[in-house]
Amino acid sequence: MNLLVVMSHELLDFQVEEAKFKLGVDTIKTLPDNLKQIWSNLNPKGELPVGELNLVRDWILKESYEGEYVLVQGEFGATFYIVDFCFKYNRIPIYATTARKVEETKVDNKVITKRVFVHENFRKYLRYKI
Repeated sequence: MNLLVVMSHELLDFQVEEAKFKLGVDTIKTLPDNLKQIWSNLNPKGELPVGELNLVRDWILKESYEGEYVLVQGEFGATFYIVDFCFKYNRIPIYATTARKVEETKVDNKVITKRVFVHENFRKYLRYKI
């Protein structure tokens, strides 16, 4: 089973292990550089660039089969567009959940806050049901 990764950064080693053991994934495919460049740099002005996102859509169709996982994280509108596509073409869209750890230290009458995001698990996107 494939896991396609549609996000701007690489999976961490333990995320790869979780995908293999908990999701039954054999192969992980990441966006090619040209599509990662598009996904990572969507113009925030104007309408959603559907033409560019359709290149990502086409890659998903070419690289996956029905019932396979697609990890989708990014700009909200683009994420919704690709997740909706995945539902319509019987792919399983998922995302990574995180726990936020906050560490504060005092240095020279200043409080320095460090936020660390720790991967928890993969979760399926769900459709609203009436």
